[in-house]
Amino acid sequence: MTHSDSAFAGRATASEAELIARLESAPFSPWHVRARLIMGSATFFDAFDALSLAFVLPVLVRLWDISAVQIGWLIAIGYLGQFAGALLFGALAERYGRVRSAAGATALMSVMSIVCALAGNFPILLALRLVQGIGVGGEMPVAAVYINELSKAQGRGRFFLLYEMIFPIGLMVTGQIGALVVPTLGWQVMFLIGGLPGLAIAVMLLRLRESPRWLIGKGRLSEAETIIREIEASSQSGSMVAGGLQVSGDGGGDLKVSDYQDRAGREPVNDRTRWTELLSPVYRSRTLAVWTLWACAYFITNGLNNWMPTLYNRVYGLSLDQALRAGTLTNIAQVTILLGCALAIDRIGRRRWMGASFIGGAVLLGALGSFASGSVVAVIVLVTLSYGIVGSANAVLYLYTPEIYPTRMRAIGTGSATCWLRLASAAGPLLVGYLLAERGTAAVFMMFAAAGVIGALAATQMLETRNRRLEDIAP
Repeated sequence: MTHSDSAFAGRATASEAELIARLESAPFSPWHVRARLIMGSATFFDAFDALSLAFVLPVLVRLWDISAVQIGWLIAIGYLGQFAGALLFGALAERYGRVRSAAGATALMSVMSIVCALAGNFPILLALRLVQGIGVGGEMPVAAVYINELSKAQGRGRFFLLYEMIFPIGLMVTGQIGALVVPTLGWQVMFLIGGLPGLAIAVMLLRLRESPRWLIGKGRLSEAETIIREIEASSQSGSMVAGGLQVSGDGGGDLKVSDYQDRAGREPVNDRTRWTELLSPVYRSRTLAVWTLWACAYFITNGLNNWMPTLYNRVYGLSLDQALRAGTLTNIAQVTILLGCALAIDRIGRRRWMGASFIGGAVLLGALGSFASGSVVAVIVLVTLSYGIVGSANAVLYLYTPEIYPTRMRAIGTGSATCWLRLASAAGPLLVGYLLAERGTAAVFMMFAAAGVIGALAATQMLETRNRRLEDIAP
């Protein structure tokens, strides 16, 4: 019997089936709101730490006389660290739990942000950003898995994406703070703002309750039941709107134990997943599709996000203040479009939204590469719109990826998928640096448009997961 086949062996005990049924039947409540706020706070500073470099680079370029290629390496090195962090903390989350892993990643990225403020030259900052990237790369996928596992089938897309909006909001706030603080107080303040609050949030994370689904998968049924009772007690406080959903009576009816009895046995207790199972016959097609989607989406958005303030300043001649403020428009557009996505995703579906996002982004970026890159106004408008559109696909990927794997390998599957965003995010800025020096901005935008076309093709291979229970989607 193969490892994949063993996942189907045996039958669930009644208590496992009952716990999952109760978890699916519990309305969204203040308990869920608290979990989203605390985990969302960590995600907010993940976004802040990830983007803060983009808004100090225009100052460091002049201060340390950094070349275009060195800029590319300084951006890329953080994503290489994130690659390692996604693998490391994904594995830790499967073994030790979602909460402790998220807290550890948050503490690491916050400490290193403070240390980055003390860097005195390019080589030191390069090394520090590598280490900080390990924490940044570890927090986000584990947080996504945790929130996904707290969600119920009906309305999971809206519930999750309204949480996920905290990341682009973090990017947007980072831009606004950067545009205000860097010209007046200096670049070091950006790193301090990103680091000091994160230490307090890491402590708050440790006070969160563990994912009941993870506990059930580990056979720790009494602990899971205690948490589910807390959720049920919180739900009994009355009807309320949590996450944009009417939680009283939400979900299309309660899930009965008998509805889950035959499926719960697919989750083996204390079974350790091998990394190679991601490419086993059961999961290969969904894994390859989602890896491609992650790579294409973040190749575009992180390439644009990290380079545009510097391009506006160095290539298009905007002042530092103007360049930084123009750079913030992309994140404002992403938040606006993502709000519409959150409200519509459970009707439109993951696959349709992803395909449309990549096509729209490719068209706009192709226009820039073909004829519009000479106008700074056209660049600002089209880059802002294309980033906002493709940026909504980024958030959907954090929703979709945990959905397509079972609990026992959800963090590993999500962590490995986000590794491709790290590689693509490292490659994108590097290629921009080389292309800019050799071919100019038009070639840069055409490169991003080509990535959008590849992403649109990959979206056709997605499963549709809307309003399906996690235990039904992943065998």
